[in-house]
Amino acid sequence: MTISEKIYKNGFDFFLIGIPITIIFRIPCTWLILLFAAFSLIFFNKINYKKENLLKTALIASPFLLEILFFWNNDSYSLGIKTLEKSLSLLVFPLFILGNYKQVNFYRLVKIYSIVTTAIVLFFFLRFIVVYPEYFNKYLNGIHLWEMGYVFSKTIGMHAPALNMHMAFVTIINFYIFIKKENGAVKYLYFFIFIISIFLLLFINTRVAIIDAAVGCIIVLFYQLKRKENLTKLIINTGIAILFISILSVLFLKKDSYLKEKFSNIAFAHMDKVGKLDEIDHPEIAVYSSLVTRVSIWKSALELSWKSLPFGVGSSDGRNDLVNYYKQTNQKFLAKYKFATHNQYIDFLLKFGFIGLIVAFVYIFSFLYLGIKSKNPLIVAFFFLFFTCNLTDDFLIRFDGIIFSGFWLTLFTCYYKQKMDINNKTV
Repeated sequence: MTISEKIYKNGFDFFLIGIPITIIFRIPCTWLILLFAAFSLIFFNKINYKKENLLKTALIASPFLLEILFFWNNDSYSLGIKTLEKSLSLLVFPLFILGNYKQVNFYRLVKIYSIVTTAIVLFFFLRFIVVYPEYFNKYLNGIHLWEMGYVFSKTIGMHAPALNMHMAFVTIINFYIFIKKENGAVKYLYFFIFIISIFLLLFINTRVAIIDAAVGCIIVLFYQLKRKENLTKLIINTGIAILFISILSVLFLKKDSYLKEKFSNIAFAHMDKVGKLDEIDHPEIAVYSSLVTRVSIWKSALELSWKSLPFGVGSSDGRNDLVNYYKQTNQKFLAKYKFATHNQYIDFLLKFGFIGLIVAFVYIFSFLYLGIKSKNPLIVAFFFLFFTCNLTDDFLIRFDGIIFSGFWLTLFTCYYKQKMDINNKTV
């Protein structure tokens, strides 16, 4: 191996590790992506990009290509350029990673990502206790429990549902590593990391992420049971995990009564007031994060979408037009807080029409295709996570959601190509 090849390999590995663990920090992650692009251009002759990757690249970059295709439909070209900038990484990742997919050590990467991300969020949790003791004391005393996960996430500079989406995937990976490990000492270490990630997931306390983590772990367990390897150890490990998760959950429910209330009373309260939230007394207190608010937003967004077909209102105009529609339909609560669509599928329908809706589904369901074809439970679990998160939020308009999905879709594609190479050799 020449010196330039060694430099490229080490640099390539560094960026593949650095980018995912910095996604929760926008500025460092942005700089890493820019440096990765510059690094890849300098060593462009080392990238074995082939024509067969064009379709895969187009699929991964489809939200970015959609922005370009409908750029003419923006009322503000400057805002349109800003949205293009956020999604440009969806082109960078496949162009500079797929060409050297054989160098991607998938399982090593996910292990490092899960361990380091867990450690980073744990550090910020401990920092939260020290720097913001007044908030943590409120939590310990059961006061304003509804705000705690959001306040903690803001100290990191993230939106709670986005941070917990990362923690849900990390939790699934930690569970997968734990039940797969054979070595006793290392197994207990990964079990400890898994329990920490569960704790952080419950502390941030967003409904969808908690459900997704639970379903993701079930998907991992199902795949392992299907393989029937070390069945006795698998059952014992799973039993230990369920026992400790149950204990941790009970402790949380005793200390955090809002957790139970959030999944029951609050989530489905006032469903008879869809589109009529102003009739509720103090809706910002009663239903700010409940399902009725989401459904009211979706109802308005769908009504506006039908009026804006076939090409939508434009990428830069989606939220402003939706807020104006709230005002036109006299929905004062929604207009006051300027709620975004909070549903990626409806958001793309509103902005880009039917083509946008198709792109959203094709992009997200490509995770499921790769997971099934490569028989990898982590990829299938990621699909369920990202699919459901985008039912109640719109992560393809957020920097963290774009990078999170685009990076992992590229890595999953590399893993799939590696599996196909192995299968072709055995035929």
